[in-house]
Amino acid sequence: MTVRMEINGAVAVLTIDRPQALNALDVPALRALRAHLAEVRDRDDVRAAVLTGAGTRAFCAGADLSSTRTSPATYAEALFRAPEPAADLGLYIRLMDLSDLGLWKPLIAAVNGHCLGAGLEIALQCDLRLASEAATFGLPEASVGSIPAVSGLHRLLKAVPSAHAMQMALTGERIDAEQAQRIGLVTEHVAPEVLIDRALRLADRIARNAPLAVQAIKKLSRQTPHLGEADAQQLTELYWGVLRDTTDRLEGRQAFAEKRPPQYVGR
Repeated sequence: MTVRMEINGAVAVLTIDRPQALNALDVPALRALRAHLAEVRDRDDVRAAVLTGAGTRAFCAGADLSSTRTSPATYAEALFRAPEPAADLGLYIRLMDLSDLGLWKPLIAAVNGHCLGAGLEIALQCDLRLASEAATFGLPEASVGSIPAVSGLHRLLKAVPSAHAMQMALTGERIDAEQAQRIGLVTEHVAPEVLIDRALRLADRIARNAPLAVQAIKKLSRQTPHLGEADAQQLTELYWGVLRDTTDRLEGRQAFAEKRPPQYVGR
């Protein structure tokens, strides 16, 4: 099994399980990861997810280069195919872009070792990133004659100051967990033995909030950065209006008035 999923209360834990390959992603692993994320998306009893790598050496060391050296078709032959058939024709990077899954439940990356290339591009698509003190981060593609192919530079430029992003991409050099926190790539770095516990506690705290509100916040965070203030406010008001008369919003106010924990149902 290349990616495992376990359910812990309202939180799913997804583990890339290829430690012998430093959890590098081949096509079967990518398909397994996407299938689990789709299940997280569609299960009402799951409200948040944590993504990590098996073992202590790597979160994900990138694409499995040993299985992607050659392609069975030209780029032109694969270009106009859907992601799944395109991957069979060598355009495997399509499967690394998770945006087409429509997952609006929060995804937390628990980075427990090397987070390189496509591994960092996957982590950058997560909503929160925590790091083990042993974690390293890098985009080494330029050193092997390529570029970060899954909007890695685009997302990194949004996540950290541009000078740091460009230095990482142009040199291919790695940064450690302390520097990653200093520049804002991760929110925390913790001892390796408490990483998953900390990620689970964060995910559980998120899962206790109103599910529709949490998903609306995530969706707004992806839809508004490129908008001007007026357009962003119009979209924000629309989402506020959608949530206004939900059962959970009424429950939240009632629980606040009664000084008790709310019991949210996702309606």
